[in-house]
Amino acid sequence: MRAHHIDRPADLDVVRDSYDRVADNYAEMVATTGMGDIRRHPWLKASVDAFADSVAGLGPVLDVGCGPGTVTAYLAERGLDVSGVDLSPRMVENARRLHPECRFEVASATELDLADESLGGVLGWWSLFNLPRDVLPQVLGMFARALRPGGHLITGTHVGDEDFPRTEAYGGVPVRWTTYRWRPEQLVALIERAGLRPVAELRLPEDEFSGPGVVVMARRPG
Repeated sequence: MRAHHIDRPADLDVVRDSYDRVADNYAEMVATTGMGDIRRHPWLKASVDAFADSVAGLGPVLDVGCGPGTVTAYLAERGLDVSGVDLSPRMVENARRLHPECRFEVASATELDLADESLGGVLGWWSLFNLPRDVLPQVLGMFARALRPGGHLITGTHVGDEDFPRTEAYGGVPVRWTTYRWRPEQLVALIERAGLRPVAELRLPEDEFSGPGVVVMARRPG
C-alpha cells in the first residue's frame, strides 16, 4: 500500500521559489564556511552517526529536504544506500553538482510516493519547519508507514513558541516563508502519535547553534 494523500499547502509554490532564489548563496556558504557540515558540530555529528549505525542494513534511506546534499553525502560515505529529495529544483541542481556520486530528485515532503515498509531510515534534518502545523503530523504519519519495523526517523528543527515569517535569508535575498517552531515536547508528541517510539532527544541551546533547536530520533516498533 502507498502512503495516504496529503493536501498540498497553498503556499508551497511560494516557498519553493524562495528556496530557488537562495539556493546558490546557501551552497556557496556551505562550501566556504562549512555551514551545515555536521563534522563541525560534534553533537549533531554524534546524532547522525547514531542514526546511521541504527539503520545500517535495514534498507534504503531517504533524506527529505536535502538542500545541497551535505548530509546525504555524509551518510553515503558511511556506506548507506541513501538518496535525497528537495522541494527546490535549484537546491537539487547544486546537490547534483557538489555530490555527483549521490542520487537526488525534486519532490515535496507532501507529495512523496512511498510504499509501506520500504525504507530503513528517513531524515528530516532542519527541513520540515516550513510545513504548516496541520500538515506536519500527516507527513510524520507517512514516514512512519514507509519505515520498515526497526527503521528509524531522525529530525531536527527550530524550537520556539511563535512562528517566524521570513522576508530575507542567506545574504539578504528576498524570501517568503514561515518557520513553524515547536516546543520539544510538542514535536515528540507528534512523532508518538504517528506510531513511532522516540529513542533519543538532543536539545540545543541558542548560544551553541543558530537559535535553539532539537533533534529527535524515533524507531518504528516491530
